[in-house]
Amino acid sequence: MSFISYLINGISLGSVYAIIALGYTMVYGIAKMLNFAHGDVIMFGSYAVFTIVSTLSLPTWLGMLVSIILCTVLGITIEAVAYRPLRQASSSLAVLITAIGVSYLLQNVALLIFGANTKSFSSVVSMAPLKLADGGLTITGETIVTISCCIVIMIVLTLFVNKTKAGQAMLAVSEDKGAAQLMGINVNGTISLTFAIGSALAAVAGMLLCSAYPALTPYTGSMPGIKAFVAAVFGGIGSIPGAFIGGIILGIIEIFSKAYISSQLSDAIVFLVLIIVLLVKPTGILGKKIQEKV
Repeated sequence: MSFISYLINGISLGSVYAIIALGYTMVYGIAKMLNFAHGDVIMFGSYAVFTIVSTLSLPTWLGMLVSIILCTVLGITIEAVAYRPLRQASSSLAVLITAIGVSYLLQNVALLIFGANTKSFSSVVSMAPLKLADGGLTITGETIVTISCCIVIMIVLTLFVNKTKAGQAMLAVSEDKGAAQLMGINVNGTISLTFAIGSALAAVAGMLLCSAYPALTPYTGSMPGIKAFVAAVFGGIGSIPGAFIGGIILGIIEIFSKAYISSQLSDAIVFLVLIIVLLVKPTGILGKKIQEKV
């Protein structure tokens, strides 16, 4: 029974990674940028919920709504202020360094506003636990909601990209920004929309993560953000199903590593598996090799 419990916990944790990875993979797939401040957007969204629900004692639904709106606006602002001026930069290293700088900026702003002390996060999930096998296995409400949200988000996002006009514009921009602009597509608006969606997903992921692991600090989003990036690369960065599969596999590997090998080595094992996968298949599980035009 413990094996099944670990498996379910791994899928739950992997679902959080998958939701975060979807933000990474969309931004990279369309704008060809790595937004390493994505994990800190998660942290800010979680603090928004904490402030409204725990500090101001307002309804949970209001905290969730404000968190999503705040993260969406924050994502659009980061893209417009930090990344857009560097979009035509000759080296991608400039964007990478800027992303790291934005990440540290957000962490230090959170330190100034909320302090370094760990906050106890109240779960946004009110669903009762589900007991199976005559009480031998209990699945928490947070686990059920997290897995369900991940599946729904992936399906809706896939339909949005493939079936809507805005989604088709995203695909066109990802193929060729110049040609898309000549066809009348607003490239800046499309990329801003991509950041908005990714940041809104970060808010959802932050709420679910802190509901399952109720400890909130200015560094809460750092490691989950890095692991979600690993999940995106693992599944094939730029692929929505790849981000989903990569996140789930990564979560399962981490939980089983903690349970059967060592809790101290679980992170190292996760990154080791990534290295092995990339040595075997550099583009990731569902990634496709792109031929460069010379």
